[in-house]
Amino acid sequence: MMLRLPKACLEQTLAYLRSALPHEGVGLWVGRAGRVVEFWPLRNVHPRPCERYEADPQALVEAVRRIEQRGLELVAIVHSHPSGPLLPSEADRAQAYWRVPYVIFDMRTGNFRAFCLPQTEEVPVWLEE
Repeated sequence: MMLRLPKACLEQTLAYLRSALPHEGVGLWVGRAGRVVEFWPLRNVHPRPCERYEADPQALVEAVRRIEQRGLELVAIVHSHPSGPLLPSEADRAQAYWRVPYVIFDMRTGNFRAFCLPQTEEVPVWLEE
């Protein structure tokens, strides 16, 4: 498995995650066959949003419905770690319900990595122009 990410989607993702600081930001990469075509931001409703994330459940259900209606796929779940590291936390692994890659951004550097959770197998991401 490999993800293909257009530079414009990366920039949109980073802009949203920066706007969420000092909280963890969360969103979805949507597309087809591992190629991201859109970033969909979601609201973090976790009671401790500086430490963890929880996507707004109602917004997540609505997003999945819209994905299906548009004939798209959930390519990855994205969230940020405001102060690193670029590794999934215990909480990240525990709440990995979806069988898609989970992408973590380190907001100190803007770097990111994708993982299949809960096993933490890294997924390559190919940046496209």
